[in-house]
Amino acid sequence: MATASSMIFRALQMTGEKTRGGSLTATEKTECLDALNSMMESWSLERLLIYQLLQESFALTTSDGSYTIGSGADFNTTRPVKIVDPCFIRDADNFDTELQIIDADTYGKIAGKTSGNSYPEYLFYDGGYSTTSTGTIKLYPEPSASLTLFINSLKQLQTFSTISVTVMLPPGYQRAIESNLAIELAAGVVSVPPEVIKIARESKAVIKGINLPTGVLSIDPAIQAVGARNILMGP
Repeated sequence: MATASSMIFRALQMTGEKTRGGSLTATEKTECLDALNSMMESWSLERLLIYQLLQESFALTTSDGSYTIGSGADFNTTRPVKIVDPCFIRDADNFDTELQIIDADTYGKIAGKTSGNSYPEYLFYDGGYSTTSTGTIKLYPEPSASLTLFINSLKQLQTFSTISVTVMLPPGYQRAIESNLAIELAAGVVSVPPEVIKIARESKAVIKGINLPTGVLSIDPAIQAVGARNILMGP
């Protein structure tokens, strides 16, 4: 399987800076690994490059409406890049209640944030970055007992702590990473061959096409026939 080192070497081959049978210098390993991780972090902000919408569940604490999320946090998981619909609350009877995701402005206008003790109806995700790499989920109203929060989130793509880390990404990502990294590494150093630019553009577009969410067609209830029902629209 490919490693960060082999992808970096392939990227430098594409720009003509390396030939087959060569090797990376210590400086190239350090500088190119930084460039690779910088590119992967940037890709994590592009919705169509994130291959998985991950659903996770977390037990809530009675009368506690604020939870940190990230490595070692209240919700111990990888810090989400973004939390997206649908999110919901599940009670002890396995009945689900959908949450509405709100922004900071809307959450800030809630006067009594600690009032109430029931089923949360609103979720605000404060993705504020810190030295501990944690965000904060805030729920309103505060939850009652025996409730579980289910969230769907977009997580950061794989980064590489060392040059020898193995690539753990779906098919197609290796080619896209190598060709796009070639362009990143060539900036200010060498000219990029047009065929490399073509490969970079096309390989990235293929990934985006696969990751494009599938839409669900629906009809506004106001114009549906009387008595019409379906599982997606509800009663």
